[in-house]
Amino acid sequence: MNAASPLTPHPSPVITIDGPSASGKGTVAERVATALGFHFLDSGALYRLTALSAMKQGVALDDEARVAELAAHLPASFHDGSVWLSGENVTDAIRAEAVGEGASKVAALPAVRAALLDRQRAYRQPPGLVADGRDMGTVVFAAAVAKVFLTASAEARAERRYKQLIEKGNSASLTALVADMQARDARDSARTVAPLKPAPDALLLDTTHMDIESAVQAVLAHYALCKARSKQ
Repeated sequence: MNAASPLTPHPSPVITIDGPSASGKGTVAERVATALGFHFLDSGALYRLTALSAMKQGVALDDEARVAELAAHLPASFHDGSVWLSGENVTDAIRAEAVGEGASKVAALPAVRAALLDRQRAYRQPPGLVADGRDMGTVVFAAAVAKVFLTASAEARAERRYKQLIEKGNSASLTALVADMQARDARDSARTVAPLKPAPDALLLDTTHMDIESAVQAVLAHYALCKARSKQ
């Protein structure tokens, strides 16, 4: 697939949904994509896969050159609702807290972000794309027709992650999860390359007291409005 420049006119519309960890952006983005019949890009999965690949191969997460090389040639695929790495189903493995922490670390490396940039843009295919991540609206798809920045309090996000872990039979500490969320937010927001921040033209959506369906409807309404404006 040929990757398009983020500023080149493109026939396939893009909706970007950015936000911090556990803000609900992945679930919302996937449901919006389903509602519109669009493709879905979970950019965070690519960083998690890169971190998992490094961990499996014994590559230090701060070894920028080697991690970037792994990212550039990631033997990853997404199909049937599952994530695969070198033919292994790693759908659950990439959601482990240690892998999420690793993903946040490798995402701060400029060479890794550069290696994954074209790979992410290649997901833009007809009839359209919903992309979720941390810099979809600011860097990867800077000319997206509709941009959303989803957020929620660290406490609310930690509680959501806690429930997910408990439901899967894993032990978890709510206090530790809140601290982890805050540390990850600080690292993602402070990095020099593509820091976590809303695009100037993004809709800010606080999901602290909002259910998933309400958030999905808010994004769909925002897209409809942006699409109408773009045709004027």
